[in-house]
Amino acid sequence: MDKYDIKNIDLAEGGRRRIEWAEREMPVLRSIRERFERERPFEGIRMSACLHVTTETANLMRTLQAGGADVVLTASNPLSTQDDVAACLVSQYEIPVFAIKGEDNITYYKHIAAALDHKPHLTMDDGADLVSTLHKERQDQLADVIGGTEETTTGVIRLRAMAADGALKFPVVAVNDAMTKHFFDNRYGTGQSTIDGIIRATNILLAGKNFVVGGYGWCARGLAMRARGMGSNVIVTEVDPMKALEAVMDGFRVMPMMEAAPIGDIFVTLTGDINVLDKHHFEAMKDGAIVANSGHFNVEINIPALEEMAVGKRLVRPFVEAYELPDGRIIHILGEGRLINLAAAEGHPASVMDMSFANQALSAEYMVKNAKTLEKKVYGVPEDIDREIARLKLETMKVSIDTLTEEQVKYLNSWQEGT
Repeated sequence: MDKYDIKNIDLAEGGRRRIEWAEREMPVLRSIRERFERERPFEGIRMSACLHVTTETANLMRTLQAGGADVVLTASNPLSTQDDVAACLVSQYEIPVFAIKGEDNITYYKHIAAALDHKPHLTMDDGADLVSTLHKERQDQLADVIGGTEETTTGVIRLRAMAADGALKFPVVAVNDAMTKHFFDNRYGTGQSTIDGIIRATNILLAGKNFVVGGYGWCARGLAMRARGMGSNVIVTEVDPMKALEAVMDGFRVMPMMEAAPIGDIFVTLTGDINVLDKHHFEAMKDGAIVANSGHFNVEINIPALEEMAVGKRLVRPFVEAYELPDGRIIHILGEGRLINLAAAEGHPASVMDMSFANQALSAEYMVKNAKTLEKKVYGVPEDIDREIARLKLETMKVSIDTLTEEQVKYLNSWQEGT
């Protein structure tokens, strides 16, 4: 495991073709890579990245490498790795990768350890497993880390908890909080790719089904929108009154999960919290209910409780396990309760990840330039980076916008002028 640990190096050619296909939909990241090749902002910087190993991530790794980074990649989820992509990164780009689709939990953490053996100056996380392992098990390496970036809602929650406890030992940029990330990646990316994963796994018709969405954050908003577009009757469950009110105003039925449990046909959790679907919900679900998760970790569905309840379990389709309850009812769990959009599908479309990974690349550059002046806490993406990514994306889409006149700027900055 010194150099890399992947499924099969011979898969590299297929990975290369798919990486190149994704790159066509990632013009913002491509333009950043061209600048990085000239300026080399990461010269002498070792990076360890714990991300979903996909074609889009491969293009981010190429961009960081072009900027001079000595980068290593490990998986942020045991089921999200695309083995051909991992092979191509190792074979063609000489980027060490430690990731195998379907790896067990022990291997997953061995791979994280291998990424930390790289002794990174900068971390790049998707769920904060790399950072939390570093703080718990590799404290002797903390002094060498100048900072990090985090891409998920779940990871940002964990990092803010660390910062509140005084446990975070270096600054981290919350890439997830960038408007060009959560407005687009979370809403449009998660919305489409979650539906894609469910359909690939089950081949069911969504029209006419009661589709229960756990949560109404940006990811859940996107899923609710897309499920409604496919003809489902969407029900939203929430704990936040503001989000619940927004869901009502957006035209969705809102109720507690316990009320939704007996009537739902499909359940998807997207909250970042634990046991959103629990034993008492399973006890109330109808025969044949389909349960999936699109939050980062597989803790949103209490699968251990379902295991205890069930009298049998069998794989009925790839990524679909049927749990039989004592009364004969069947509950179907998709993708082992892990991110269904990456377990059974390919994750977000490349055009959406273009903005997310542009944020990753530019936030990493910002961290390298400013780490010495930053405190040991979680920072948002600077607004100028966010706006520049939006500008570049519009430019690549051939979309033009207006510019304020001097008169308009003066008016907006004046308090003397009224109606």
